[in-house]
Amino acid sequence: MSDANAPSGVEPAQRSGRDWVQILARYREPHHGRSALELALTLVPLVALFAFAWWLLSVSYLLAAAVAVVNAGFLLRAFAIQHDCGHASFFRSRGLSDWVGRGLGVLTLTPYDVWRRSHSIHHASSGNLDKRGIGDVMTLTVDEYYALSRWGRLGYRLYRNPLVLFGLGPAYLFMLQNRLPIGFMRAGWSYWTSAMATNAAIALGIGLMVWWGGLMPLLLVWLPTALIAATLGVWLFYVQHQFEETHWQSGADWQLHDAALAGSSHYVLPAPLRWITANIGIHHVHHLYSRIPFYRLPEVLRDHPVLAESQRMTLWESFRCTRLHLWDEKGRRLLSFANARQLRMAG
Repeated sequence: MSDANAPSGVEPAQRSGRDWVQILARYREPHHGRSALELALTLVPLVALFAFAWWLLSVSYLLAAAVAVVNAGFLLRAFAIQHDCGHASFFRSRGLSDWVGRGLGVLTLTPYDVWRRSHSIHHASSGNLDKRGIGDVMTLTVDEYYALSRWGRLGYRLYRNPLVLFGLGPAYLFMLQNRLPIGFMRAGWSYWTSAMATNAAIALGIGLMVWWGGLMPLLLVWLPTALIAATLGVWLFYVQHQFEETHWQSGADWQLHDAALAGSSHYVLPAPLRWITANIGIHHVHHLYSRIPFYRLPEVLRDHPVLAESQRMTLWESFRCTRLHLWDEKGRRLLSFANARQLRMAG
């Protein structure tokens, strides 16, 4: 069954990214009942835990904040569903997917239409050295880094520092940068409408929260949930493309499907984390065929073991990715600053 639509005469391990796209097309159809259930299983606990944490403020600020931190997982899952909506993979109706995505965008502090456009650019150019800068983590080559001034190199080092990437960065991105249609300021009124409507809805929600409960629900319930979810989201995006043997090519040699397969990791997480992250760790398959609903991605791995074994990275292995900073075009791998310096001195 798994090879029914496979290109004839091509072994699974030898298939190109383009070959796999033909095979994966059969998994693209969402099931409306399953999608509705996944949405409910995300939003009901999200709202319930938020209300519980708010109630706990009358008992213990510490307990309230602890519940808020746990609730970040459900907010992260809401973002993952918003992500599927952006790919029109959550419901068969594009309009329904878009409106669900816009609603979730208020919860995730992300103007949906702006993000959808930025993310589509990411998918269309991932791994292309000539098209960096929108929807990705900025990555310089070794030569580009050493061509910078001393201050330029310092700025890039600060940008790639884990305290910035996973601390200040997520807070800036979701709290500040998302308030404007950055990257699309002159691209049309629809992006401004998306950003300003999302901002208005967020402001209304925060205003009602403070009016009803004062500052503590905002500071000890809403804010920890939002910031922890933002950090987790940035971490997932980072490790799914920033690993040692990822894939970058110049524009002339770059090929969309091969870059999707080779430049995205299969982040092998424990079952509870796979659920809370909505299988986003099966990222190589997602990039190959983004119209597959997240709950069908395990079907792909079950039917095609070669994909289950491809680009595997465990949770423990992923922590080492924070030491990678520069792309070595000759060696075709990501290097640390120290490795790049040694390589340059040896050359």
